[in-house]
Amino acid sequence: MSSNVYQLDENTASKLIRFLSESDSNLPAGAKYRKKIEGHTVTIYNSNKFMVQGSASETLAMKLLGNAGIKVAGSSETKKNVAGKTISYDAFNCIGSDEAGSGDFFGPMTVVASYVSKKNADILKVLGVMDSKNLKDDKIIALAEQIIPIIPHSLLVLDNPKYNDRKAIGWSQVKMKAVLHNQAITNVLKKIDGAPLDYIVIDQFAVQGVYENYALTAIPESEKTRFETKGESKSIAIAASSIIARYAFVKYYDQIIRETGIHITKGAGPKVDLEAAKIIERKGIAYLDSITKKDFKNREKALGIVNKKK
Repeated sequence: MSSNVYQLDENTASKLIRFLSESDSNLPAGAKYRKKIEGHTVTIYNSNKFMVQGSASETLAMKLLGNAGIKVAGSSETKKNVAGKTISYDAFNCIGSDEAGSGDFFGPMTVVASYVSKKNADILKVLGVMDSKNLKDDKIIALAEQIIPIIPHSLLVLDNPKYNDRKAIGWSQVKMKAVLHNQAITNVLKKIDGAPLDYIVIDQFAVQGVYENYALTAIPESEKTRFETKGESKSIAIAASSIIARYAFVKYYDQIIRETGIHITKGAGPKVDLEAAKIIERKGIAYLDSITKKDFKNREKALGIVNKKK
């Protein structure tokens, strides 16, 4: 039996527990969650270590983390890749892909792949393209509108009704992402039509074997494909894709705010529960479902808030 352990912070561990089914009542010493899932033992300790034990522990761990919208480093394959070779991607012609919205109750999931040549990498750096997690929305919008005309890219939007339909037939977030990333990359390859390409770099949300299993179609240019944790900081092509993906997500978010007249918070925290409850009261549960990811616990909590007022 193999085991995989990931060190999470308090907020991330709490987020994962919210997404998992109810814990067993008989917990081992030092644990705050334990459950048998798909024949594996899943444990989260008070130290916020997340451990999966079983025959396919790494695959299940990445699946559970992906379903919860959590990205972590630390799988055995990730360590091997990092230890084996560090690539300065910005010195090469690359396609990079990333997504936005997977951890947000409100709004769609957006996935972007972008082609950045060595020449355009220098231009993007001058414009200030960087890890979008460090950028506020107004900067994201300004940057995206500058780079969209410059770089060949493909933006795919999985809106909430389609997301919810796929969840209803058993798709995990990891599968959705794999399918969308693969399609976006394929679209960009068609757009660049034989332009020089050294690497395809995917911001890693699952190990390569899991990605290949879920993608439905073969990985294009697989010999050139690399998976990188914290990819935005390693490849400007991923950083550019992240900015465009977040730009599209912010635009959809702003549209929801205009439609509802309610300021909504990104993420899936307690404020989101209250905002969702207000939307149910004003527009009904069917409308809420049309603008949210129904599998998130926020839906159940918002309904609880509304029912308490009756």
